[in-house]
Amino acid sequence: MYLMYVDESGDPGMVNSPTRWYILSGLVIHELNWTAYLEELVSFRQAMKDRFGLRLRDEIHASHFMTRPGDLAIIPKHQRLEILRRFADQLAGMPELSLINVVVDKANKPKDYDPFTKAWQALIQRFENTLSYRNFPGPKNADERGMLFPDRTDERKLRQLMRRMRTYNPVPNQAPFGEGYRNLQLRKIIEDANHRDSDTSYLIQAVDLCAYLLYQSLSPSSYMKKKSGHNYFSRLRQILCTYAAPRDPDGIVHL
Repeated sequence: MYLMYVDESGDPGMVNSPTRWYILSGLVIHELNWTAYLEELVSFRQAMKDRFGLRLRDEIHASHFMTRPGDLAIIPKHQRLEILRRFADQLAGMPELSLINVVVDKANKPKDYDPFTKAWQALIQRFENTLSYRNFPGPKNADERGMLFPDRTDERKLRQLMRRMRTYNPVPNQAPFGEGYRNLQLRKIIEDANHRDSDTSYLIQAVDLCAYLLYQSLSPSSYMKKKSGHNYFSRLRQILCTYAAPRDPDGIVHL
Protein backbone atom coordinates (compact mmCIF):
# COMPACT_ATOMS: atom_id res chain seq x y z
CA MET A 1 0.00 0.00 0.00
CA TYR A 2 1.26 3.45 -0.94
CA LEU A 3 0.13 6.42 1.16
CA MET A 4 0.03 9.91 -0.38
CA TYR A 5 0.07 12.90 1.98
CA VAL A 6 -1.20 16.05 0.26
CA ASP A 7 -1.13 19.77 0.96
CA GLU A 8 -1.63 22.94 -1.04
CA SER A 9 -0.01 26.34 -1.46
CA GLY A 10 -1.73 29.37 -2.88
CA ASP A 11 -5.43 30.08 -3.16
CA PRO A 12 -7.85 28.06 -5.36
CA GLY A 13 -10.17 31.00 -6.01
CA MET A 14 -10.52 32.72 -9.39
CA VAL A 15 -12.17 36.02 -8.38
CA ASN A 16 -10.27 38.52 -6.21
CA SER A 17 -7.71 35.87 -5.41
CA PRO A 18 -4.47 37.04 -3.76
CA THR A 19 -2.39 34.46 -5.64
CA ARG A 20 -1.73 33.67 -9.30
CA TRP A 21 -0.72 30.08 -8.58
CA TYR A 22 -2.50 27.18 -6.94
CA ILE A 23 -0.26 24.24 -6.07
CA LEU A 24 -0.90 20.72 -4.84
CA SER A 25 1.94 18.49 -3.68
CA GLY A 26 1.65 14.81 -2.85
CA LEU A 27 4.33 13.01 -0.82
CA VAL A 28 4.13 9.26 -1.38
CA ILE A 29 5.47 6.62 1.00
CA HIS A 30 5.04 2.85 1.11
CA GLU A 31 3.44 1.40 4.20
CA LEU A 32 6.51 -0.77 4.83
CA ASN A 33 8.68 2.36 5.10
CA TRP A 34 6.20 4.36 7.16
CA THR A 35 7.49 3.55 10.63
CA ALA A 36 11.17 3.94 9.76
CA TYR A 37 10.63 7.23 7.96
CA LEU A 38 8.45 8.61 10.73
CA GLU A 39 11.23 7.77 13.17
CA GLU A 40 13.67 9.66 10.92
CA LEU A 41 11.41 12.72 11.03
CA VAL A 42 11.17 12.48 14.81
CA SER A 43 14.98 12.32 14.99
CA PHE A 44 15.19 15.35 12.69
CA ARG A 45 12.80 17.29 14.92
CA GLN A 46 14.82 16.33 17.98
CA ALA A 47 17.93 17.70 16.26
CA MET A 48 16.06 20.96 15.50
CA LYS A 49 15.04 21.17 19.15
CA ASP A 50 18.62 20.73 20.31
CA ARG A 51 20.03 23.24 17.81
CA PHE A 52 17.32 25.92 17.56
CA GLY A 53 14.88 25.32 20.41
CA LEU A 54 12.06 24.18 18.09
CA ARG A 55 9.94 21.91 20.24
CA LEU A 56 8.70 18.59 18.89
CA ARG A 57 5.10 19.75 19.29
CA ASP A 58 5.68 23.01 17.38
CA GLU A 59 4.13 22.96 13.91
CA ILE A 60 6.23 23.73 10.85
CA HIS A 61 3.58 25.35 8.67
CA ALA A 62 6.08 26.79 6.22
CA SER A 63 4.25 29.97 5.18
CA HIS A 64 3.25 30.92 8.72
CA PHE A 65 6.62 29.73 10.01
CA MET A 66 8.30 32.43 7.92
CA THR A 67 5.76 35.28 7.93
CA ARG A 68 3.45 34.84 10.95
CA PRO A 69 5.41 32.69 13.40
CA GLY A 70 3.55 33.71 16.56
CA ASP A 71 5.32 32.21 19.58
CA LEU A 72 8.00 30.81 17.26
CA ALA A 73 9.22 34.36 16.59
CA ILE A 74 11.58 33.65 19.47
CA ILE A 75 13.62 31.75 16.85
CA PRO A 76 15.31 34.37 14.60
CA LYS A 77 14.00 34.47 11.05
CA HIS A 78 17.28 33.40 9.47
CA GLN A 79 17.30 30.35 11.72
CA ARG A 80 13.72 29.51 10.77
CA LEU A 81 14.80 29.62 7.13
CA GLU A 82 17.72 27.34 7.98
CA ILE A 83 15.27 24.89 9.57
CA LEU A 84 13.28 24.81 6.31
CA ARG A 85 16.46 24.19 4.34
CA ARG A 86 17.49 21.38 6.65
CA PHE A 87 13.97 19.94 6.47
CA ALA A 88 14.15 19.86 2.66
CA ASP A 89 17.53 18.15 2.82
CA GLN A 90 16.14 15.61 5.29
CA LEU A 91 13.35 14.68 2.88
CA ALA A 92 15.73 14.52 -0.08
CA GLY A 93 17.81 12.03 1.88
CA MET A 94 14.89 9.62 2.25
CA PRO A 95 15.23 7.82 -1.11
CA GLU A 96 11.98 5.88 -1.11
CA LEU A 97 9.85 9.00 -0.78
CA SER A 98 8.30 10.28 -4.00
CA LEU A 99 6.91 13.76 -4.63
CA ILE A 100 4.17 14.59 -7.18
CA ASN A 101 3.42 18.26 -7.91
CA VAL A 102 0.60 20.01 -9.77
CA VAL A 103 0.77 23.73 -10.59
CA VAL A 104 -2.28 25.69 -11.78
CA ASP A 105 -1.49 29.06 -13.38
CA LYS A 106 -4.74 30.98 -12.97
CA ALA A 107 -3.66 33.77 -15.32
CA ASN A 108 -5.76 33.85 -18.49
CA LYS A 109 -8.08 31.12 -17.22
CA PRO A 110 -11.84 31.74 -17.63
CA LYS A 111 -13.73 32.82 -14.52
CA ASP A 112 -15.62 29.52 -14.37
CA TYR A 113 -12.36 27.52 -14.24
CA ASP A 114 -12.13 25.47 -11.04
CA PRO A 115 -8.47 25.25 -9.90
CA PHE A 116 -9.35 23.01 -6.93
CA THR A 117 -11.07 20.34 -9.02
CA LYS A 118 -8.60 20.49 -11.91
CA ALA A 119 -5.56 20.25 -9.64
CA TRP A 120 -6.95 17.42 -7.52
CA GLN A 121 -8.09 15.50 -10.59
CA ALA A 122 -4.60 15.76 -12.09
CA LEU A 123 -2.88 14.76 -8.84
CA ILE A 124 -5.15 11.78 -8.25
CA GLN A 125 -4.76 10.62 -11.85
CA ARG A 126 -0.95 10.80 -11.64
CA PHE A 127 -1.03 8.83 -8.39
CA GLU A 128 -3.26 6.23 -10.02
CA ASN A 129 -1.09 6.01 -13.15
CA THR A 130 2.17 5.67 -11.23
CA LEU A 131 0.64 2.94 -9.09
CA SER A 132 -0.61 1.15 -12.20
CA TYR A 133 2.82 1.17 -13.84
CA ARG A 134 4.59 0.32 -10.55
CA ASN A 135 6.92 3.29 -10.93
CA PHE A 136 7.13 4.36 -7.30
CA PRO A 137 10.35 3.49 -5.45
CA GLY A 138 10.07 0.83 -2.80
CA PRO A 139 8.48 -2.64 -2.81
CA LYS A 140 7.36 -3.92 -6.22
CA ASN A 141 4.38 -6.03 -5.24
CA ALA A 142 2.21 -7.13 -8.12
CA ASP A 143 -0.99 -5.39 -7.10
CA GLU A 144 -0.33 -2.38 -4.87
CA ARG A 145 -3.08 0.03 -3.86
CA GLY A 146 -3.00 3.63 -2.65
CA MET A 147 -4.76 5.88 -0.13
CA LEU A 148 -4.90 9.67 0.24
CA PHE A 149 -4.15 11.61 3.42
CA PRO A 150 -4.65 15.33 2.73
CA ASP A 151 -4.43 18.27 5.08
CA ARG A 152 -7.86 19.61 5.98
CA THR A 153 -9.51 20.96 2.81
CA ASP A 154 -12.96 20.97 1.19
CA GLU A 155 -13.74 17.42 2.28
CA ARG A 156 -17.14 17.16 0.61
CA LYS A 157 -15.91 18.45 -2.75
CA LEU A 158 -12.91 16.13 -2.75
CA ARG A 159 -15.03 13.14 -1.72
CA GLN A 160 -17.48 13.79 -4.58
CA LEU A 161 -14.61 14.13 -7.06
CA MET A 162 -12.99 10.85 -6.05
CA ARG A 163 -16.28 8.95 -6.15
CA ARG A 164 -17.04 10.36 -9.60
CA MET A 165 -13.58 9.38 -10.87
CA ARG A 166 -14.27 5.78 -9.83
CA THR A 167 -17.10 5.59 -12.36
CA TYR A 168 -16.50 8.40 -14.88
CA ASN A 169 -13.02 9.80 -15.47
CA PRO A 170 -12.61 10.96 -19.08
CA VAL A 171 -8.94 11.46 -20.04
CA PRO A 172 -7.97 12.84 -23.47
CA ASN A 173 -6.37 10.28 -25.75
CA GLN A 174 -2.72 10.42 -26.70
CA ALA A 175 -0.96 8.50 -29.43
CA PRO A 176 -1.53 5.72 -30.41
CA PHE A 177 -5.17 5.93 -29.27
CA GLY A 178 -6.25 8.70 -31.66
CA GLU A 179 -8.70 11.50 -30.93
CA GLY A 180 -11.35 11.50 -28.24
CA TYR A 181 -11.30 10.31 -24.63
CA ARG A 182 -10.87 7.17 -22.59
CA ASN A 183 -12.80 6.54 -19.37
CA LEU A 184 -9.95 5.70 -17.00
CA GLN A 185 -11.83 4.79 -13.84
CA LEU A 186 -9.86 4.76 -10.61
CA ARG A 187 -8.90 1.21 -9.72
CA LYS A 188 -5.77 1.53 -7.58
CA ILE A 189 -6.84 4.20 -5.08
CA ILE A 190 -9.13 2.91 -2.38
CA GLU A 191 -11.48 4.63 0.11
CA ASP A 192 -12.27 8.32 0.43
CA ALA A 193 -9.52 10.71 1.41
CA ASN A 194 -8.51 10.48 5.07
CA HIS A 195 -8.02 14.07 6.21
CA ARG A 196 -5.36 15.02 8.73
CA ASP A 197 -4.61 18.08 10.84
CA SER A 198 -1.17 19.42 10.03
CA ASP A 199 -0.37 20.33 13.64
CA THR A 200 -0.43 16.63 14.59
CA SER A 201 1.22 15.09 11.50
CA TYR A 202 4.90 15.40 10.64
CA LEU A 203 4.20 13.98 7.18
CA ILE A 204 1.59 16.65 6.43
CA GLN A 205 4.09 19.25 7.62
CA ALA A 206 6.65 17.70 5.27
CA VAL A 207 4.43 17.97 2.21
CA ASP A 208 3.36 21.47 3.28
CA LEU A 209 7.04 22.41 3.06
CA CYS A 210 7.29 20.89 -0.42
CA ALA A 211 4.29 22.85 -1.71
CA TYR A 212 5.57 26.06 -0.12
CA LEU A 213 9.04 25.72 -1.65
CA LEU A 214 7.53 25.07 -5.08
CA TYR A 215 5.38 28.18 -4.73
CA GLN A 216 8.40 30.21 -3.67
CA SER A 217 10.29 29.02 -6.74
CA LEU A 218 7.53 30.55 -8.89
CA SER A 219 6.63 33.66 -6.90
CA PRO A 220 9.15 34.26 -4.12
CA SER A 221 8.69 36.73 -1.31
CA SER A 222 11.29 39.47 -1.11
CA TYR A 223 12.92 37.78 1.89
CA MET A 224 13.09 34.35 0.25
CA LYS A 225 14.57 35.86 -2.89
CA LYS A 226 17.12 37.89 -0.91
CA LYS A 227 18.22 34.78 1.02
CA SER A 228 18.10 32.45 -2.02
CA GLY A 229 15.25 30.52 -0.44
CA HIS A 230 13.48 30.53 -3.81
CA ASN A 231 16.08 27.94 -4.90
CA TYR A 232 15.31 25.49 -2.10
CA PHE A 233 12.78 23.51 -4.13
CA SER A 234 15.69 22.21 -6.21
CA ARG A 235 17.02 20.53 -3.06
CA LEU A 236 14.09 18.09 -3.37
CA ARG A 237 15.08 16.95 -6.86
CA GLN A 238 16.16 13.49 -5.71
CA ILE A 239 12.62 12.57 -4.68
CA LEU A 240 10.64 14.20 -7.51
CA CYS A 241 8.32 11.82 -9.35
CA THR A 242 9.32 12.56 -12.93
CA TYR A 243 6.92 9.87 -14.18
CA ALA A 244 4.03 12.23 -13.35
CA ALA A 245 4.92 14.57 -16.23
CA PRO A 246 7.79 13.19 -18.34
CA ARG A 247 8.00 16.33 -20.50
CA ASP A 248 8.88 18.48 -17.49
CA PRO A 249 12.40 17.92 -16.09
CA ASP A 250 11.04 17.96 -12.54
CA GLY A 251 7.90 15.99 -13.33
CA ILE A 252 5.67 18.96 -12.48
CA VAL A 253 2.17 18.85 -13.95
CA HIS A 254 1.35 22.32 -15.30
CA LEU A 255 -2.28 23.32 -15.88
